[in-house]
Amino acid sequence: MDPIKARQRWLSVLAHSQPDQLLAHWQPLQLHPRYEQLRAPETGLTRLQARMGGTGRRFILGDTVVTRAVVRLEDGVCGYSYVLTRNKAHAELCALIDGLLQQSSHAELIQQTIIAPLAAARQEQQTLRSREIASSRVDFFTLVRGNNS
Repeated sequence: MDPIKARQRWLSVLAHSQPDQLLAHWQPLQLHPRYEQLRAPETGLTRLQARMGGTGRRFILGDTVVTRAVVRLEDGVCGYSYVLTRNKAHAELCALIDGLLQQSSHAELIQQTIIAPLAAARQEQQTLRSREIASSRVDFFTLVRGNNS
């Protein structure tokens, strides 16, 4: 997989993870890497834009809370994160994991023990949500009676 696509994937998984689930997968690894905060976790607002049907004119959907963090590991690798919560510890841990995933020494272990299970849980959650939505779907159709000739 392309390194950029791989990183986009794991950043998405981390950003969508629940803090307690992420911690549950992180803690058993007993990793304690040294790092410094380049940008301490900070919370702010961002404006969400959308398009009707994905192709129409843009409109302002609303505002949401985002927390971001940037860390630098001892070897100079930087990890970044943006999460849609006010949880600063979650943002910092996501940035740390992003940095570790860029190192070949930790990448495989973290992929198997953190990213893969969280991605599977997210996929299952999306599947359940899709089924729930599909069960309430209403199809409208027109019934044509007779021959109008």
